[in-house]
Amino acid sequence: MRRIGQAGLSFVLLACMAIARAAQPGPEVAHSHPDSNPEAATGYTPKPLVHARHFMIATANPLASEAGYRVLEQGGSAVDAVIAAQLVLAVVEPQSSGLGGGAFMMSYQASTGDLQNYDSRETAPAAAREDRFLRDGKPIPFHDAVNNGRAVGTPGLLRGLELAHRDHGKLPWKTLFQPAIALCEQGFAVSPRLHGELVEESADLLKQPAAAQHFFDAQGHAWPVGHILKNPAMAAVLRRVADEGPDAFYHGKIARDIVAAVHAHAHPGDLSLADLAHYKAVVRTPVCGRYRGYLVCGAPPPSSGPMTILQILGELEQYPVGSMGPESLRFVHYFAEAGSLAYADREYYEADPAYVHVPVQALLDPRYLHARGALIRPDRSMGVAAPGDPAGLLLARGRDNSYEIPSTSHLVAVDREGDVVSMTTTVESAFGSKIMVDGFLLNNEMTDFSASPRDAQGRLVVNRVEPGKRPRSAMSPMIVFHEGKPYLAVGSPGGSTIINYVAKTLIAVLDWHMNIQQAIALPNLGSRNHGVELERGTNLVELEPGLRAMGHKVREMDFPSGLQGIVIGPDGLTGGADPRREGVALGD
Repeated sequence: MRRIGQAGLSFVLLACMAIARAAQPGPEVAHSHPDSNPEAATGYTPKPLVHARHFMIATANPLASEAGYRVLEQGGSAVDAVIAAQLVLAVVEPQSSGLGGGAFMMSYQASTGDLQNYDSRETAPAAAREDRFLRDGKPIPFHDAVNNGRAVGTPGLLRGLELAHRDHGKLPWKTLFQPAIALCEQGFAVSPRLHGELVEESADLLKQPAAAQHFFDAQGHAWPVGHILKNPAMAAVLRRVADEGPDAFYHGKIARDIVAAVHAHAHPGDLSLADLAHYKAVVRTPVCGRYRGYLVCGAPPPSSGPMTILQILGELEQYPVGSMGPESLRFVHYFAEAGSLAYADREYYEADPAYVHVPVQALLDPRYLHARGALIRPDRSMGVAAPGDPAGLLLARGRDNSYEIPSTSHLVAVDREGDVVSMTTTVESAFGSKIMVDGFLLNNEMTDFSASPRDAQGRLVVNRVEPGKRPRSAMSPMIVFHEGKPYLAVGSPGGSTIINYVAKTLIAVLDWHMNIQQAIALPNLGSRNHGVELERGTNLVELEPGLRAMGHKVREMDFPSGLQGIVIGPDGLTGGADPRREGVALGD
């Protein structure tokens, strides 16, 4: 637990309305680039900056935001709202998160100033071995690794939600399940994004009988947009967990069904009833670092996201980022180079701290980060960055090569008391392992481990598969503080690209003073230490010739981030949702 500043927040300003009422954009915050129109640059339909006086929630789906809004309206806590919204996401956005997955939740309590991280990351089965994804000594292709029982880790989500609710919930646990149960029983309209994902993943989903029956018609066609999809099997699971608590999921019939499905797969896994029965969520102290007078905090290892973001920010702090345009050649160069340096460290040092020493303090030491940032040349790319060695550990560690395919979802909420939650949640890649049990999908988190236990030099990789271990993540739920009070909550889905999405957004708010909607909508970019990546179809692609002239390798990419963010200002709350997805911010 970390204590942050004074207790309490005072909120005042305009209202925004719920889902049936269109949120009207208020006056925009002045920023350094008044001509910037990020959403026009990305080609997505613009979303309004949402204002609220008392409370707010932003999620990746309007139905989930509505559920969280109603909880906040009834006096529920930010934790309550996020739980209700997460359960709805499990129903309406099953490709991204759900009961068979895990999460990292950042929770700030205004009454005490306490900041905690709830780690419900999945764990490797007790029978897991380090050669899990090797064939003839070489990593198997991702497609072969993900869509089978070996990819399934022990789900942790419900244990994490239970623990957070026990600490900070206000409304009864059972109450929070009602919106999701109603949607399961009454049905919901299939959204364009869900339909598109079903079409994209149809070949693999159709191979799994339960998933095929739920998501496709008798001819094998994905349910069309607008089709009313019901899920009575999940409704039964939700009712049991609502009545009996998560023990109903981790013991008894549901647990037996999970294990049976994993073992019945054509490529069976080794998840056991004991793995489920023994799973525990963990409360951890967040990692924090200073940037431009702000305290930036996020989930600690086994998530690598916030640490890597803090490294990027720390490496850039010595440069006048505020005077660089967000679509300037200079900014893209510096941001990419800082990313290369930070991702280089990530590959060697970060993993489950219960299994390996993660040198957090050394990696985030301002002197180390200044020295790393000083390696950036103003006119030339360094190419592939080498990792640093702040703790004298490098020679004993191998380079990770995990699969890290993008998916996931993010939620943020602020309640009437000023409590703040930022939570990133996932089943790993789209529809997880594709294995459906009692109406919900199981994760494929085991593919977040390194595919090989050793690198080319024979050194052990810290993120290798080990029994009971939590795979390294890039999930980056963040809360930023200014003068001891929460100022910004933000996060995103996107696999290993989450880090660059969130870092971009933080810089846009903290350096360029953009409002949160403008910041989220900016074109995505960055480097994961194998070339500069630019969002396809945006103004950034015009910089390719200049970047190549500086020695950068450049790729255009589809970057479907799903950023959600809330800024807590002296005049109230402002919220934003990514125009690349279906989410909305709602508040009052």
